[in-house]
Amino acid sequence: MLGWTVIGRSNAQETSSTRRDHSASSHRRDRAEQGPELRGDRPQDRRDNRHLGPLAARVWRSQGRPSEAPEGARAGKCPPQEDRCQPGHRHRHFKDCRLGKLLSPARRRECVGAARTRLQVSERRACRVLGQLRSTQRYVQTQDSDHTKLRTRILEIAKEYGRYGYRQVTRLLNLEGWNVGHDRVYTIWREEGLQVPQKQPKRARLWLTDGSCIRLRPERRNHVWSYDFVADRTHDGRPIKIFNVIDEFTRECLASVAMRRIRSQEVILLLADLMIEHGCHTHVRSDNGPEFIAKNLMRWFKQLEVQPLFIEPGSPWENGYCESFNGKMRYELLDGEIFFSLKEAQVVIENWRQHYNKVRPHSSLGGRPPAPETKQPDLKVLAAS
Repeated sequence: MLGWTVIGRSNAQETSSTRRDHSASSHRRDRAEQGPELRGDRPQDRRDNRHLGPLAARVWRSQGRPSEAPEGARAGKCPPQEDRCQPGHRHRHFKDCRLGKLLSPARRRECVGAARTRLQVSERRACRVLGQLRSTQRYVQTQDSDHTKLRTRILEIAKEYGRYGYRQVTRLLNLEGWNVGHDRVYTIWREEGLQVPQKQPKRARLWLTDGSCIRLRPERRNHVWSYDFVADRTHDGRPIKIFNVIDEFTRECLASVAMRRIRSQEVILLLADLMIEHGCHTHVRSDNGPEFIAKNLMRWFKQLEVQPLFIEPGSPWENGYCESFNGKMRYELLDGEIFFSLKEAQVVIENWRQHYNKVRPHSSLGGRPPAPETKQPDLKVLAAS
């Protein structure tokens, strides 16, 4: 009975306290809705901080007036804070150590060596902090013996052919038996400070823009020949005319003859010698120069059943193979030579033509020369072996 009595009193007390709290909250809500005039109270000024403590008043005044700064700091700035990440007494910092990221093993080796010298720490600790393997740190780079020979050969080729870039030098090295690529040759090229020649301008398409006259493509040897003139002068100012003949299928320069004057009759004689040596061609491509449209030349072509292909006036790109050869001749030979006589010009130009056909790599032929020099093997030696 005693236990039940205590529980009943507790429930009665909780009920009475709940009623008192509810009446008090209702009374406060009613006074708030009446406003300060109906309650008889005066509105309290927000700047009146007499009810606050002295420390809270100072904080309220500094926040309410942004123009005033706390004591010990400048106006409009935050007070300085002490660095909470101060290094310990075992750490040393030096200013001239901002060298960027350590990406390569060689640069990490240099940084490890500098850390050991300036901070007087062991190799093990320096490698652990910088993330360098100790085996990599102790690696001694060995120089390949072929690398020195390759560098020497690249310098020799660059000296001999001053107009060749690193890609052309790479093709020459591959023809000689070197198993190297463009990247390795380019690295040595830049280390030696060699200058890359200027890039040739791009040519337009080899047919008309409207598609009305498609250019005849060569299909076999002696199918389409093309010829053109290149002008130059000797040292005394007298003109030289160079007559170039190209086989468009093999890219071989059949003739490169230098003379003072070349007319239609000389063209017939030169072409006759080439036909005796290489055979008769089917088509011949040229521009509309007076030497190529002469009547006696047209009659001779008609007798031999050779069909001339004339390009449109003012469209040299239609004779692209011959124009490309003329540009290479001028860029690699004529721009760097001074001819004191016609005979000297004939000898130098013929030597360059032999080099172009037998040695110089051609990009459209997969890096091979147009007509490489071949040797007949000795059958008796092969049979004996």
